Amino acid sequence: MIKVYCYSRCSTCKKALAWLDAHGYKYDLIDIKTQNPDEKTLRSLHKKSGLPLKKFFNTSGILYREMELSKKLPSMPEDQQFALLASDGMMVKRPLLVTDSAVIPGFKEDLWKVALK
Repeated sequence: MIKVYCYSRCSTCKKALAWLDAHGYKYDLIDIKTQNPDEKTLRSLHKKSGLPLKKFFNTSGILYREMELSKKLPSMPEDQQFALLASDGMMVKRPLLVTDSAVIPGFKEDLWKVALK
């Protein structure tokens, strides 16, 4: 099972989907703007990823910058960070690849190749 959370107007998401298609992968596409993962799902994905929670934030996004989260996240309680991520899909780093054994925020071809073997 492969799920990919994407935003249709995101160029990186388009690139990742084209890569998946070119390599013949079948996947479920989830619009992160309209079907943002809830807090419970985000907690599960975070745990499965083994990555720092900050990696799940779209640090180049408008909301992230407007809210000055680069200054606030280091001292923000984890529960509040999860609530923030769950509040708006545009806060979440995309594309977000989810497989049975891996979760990878952002498109890095080398990491995706390993996760999809």
